[in-house]
Amino acid sequence: MLKALSTLSTILLFSIVLAISSCQPSTPNSGTKLNEVLVMGTIHSGHLTDEVYNLDLLTKLIKEINPDYILSEIPPDRYASAMEGFKRDDTISEPRVIRFPEYVDVVFPLSKSMDFEIIPTAGWTDIMASERREKLRAISQDSARVDDWKAYIKANELSDSLYKATGKENNPYFIHTPTYDSLMDVSLQVYNQLFNQELALGGWDNINIAHYWNIHKALNKYTQSGKRFLIIYGAGHKGWFLRELRERDDIKLLEMKPFLDKVMQ
Repeated sequence: MLKALSTLSTILLFSIVLAISSCQPSTPNSGTKLNEVLVMGTIHSGHLTDEVYNLDLLTKLIKEINPDYILSEIPPDRYASAMEGFKRDDTISEPRVIRFPEYVDVVFPLSKSMDFEIIPTAGWTDIMASERREKLRAISQDSARVDDWKAYIKANELSDSLYKATGKENNPYFIHTPTYDSLMDVSLQVYNQLFNQELALGGWDNINIAHYWNIHKALNKYTQSGKRFLIIYGAGHKGWFLRELRERDDIKLLEMKPFLDKVMQ
């Protein structure tokens, strides 16, 4: 049964990749306007305690960016409940969304005073997350997978040590650089190579494909409309998304630095 589910997951993801590659928007002509796209890497609960990359800075950044659309790390099947609770109670109680202070304390409150639309784009599901946890637990306890698990732990430790050695932990400027993405890849690519296929929909490439499929659909829906899109996800996803977004010819990718410069003067 598990093998059949894994095969089904692989087929589904392969179909999504084919759909993405075959649905690229046409090259814009002189009468159209490229959409602008920024990718904001967040540190989730770290925003609650970090002295610099905190909720206040996030609020100022989003105001300065002034997006038309925010593509969020919220699953489509959780968004309606989250927004309904917010409109009713002026707070978020939806179990998945409440994990992300960037939405609970920043994006949703700003939606009352700013004119942007939140689009849920996360490929996460509760079943996927539960299966991933169980599979990783089983791998960690499997005597035949000792070397794989040690390689995974070693890669995590190396990535963490390299990041700490920069002296720029949680620095919002550094998080939005290719160097940061490379340091994250030290661990994420080992994790991906060892476990992606085994974890099926919960694998690193696989979950990013699921996220990006929803992002891709949103960008295609409003292609060449001269709008500004802000993609807000955990910072580890940023490098993966940027590699895909650079393949598009109907958008203009913006850097975060000019906006940081304005709000951190």
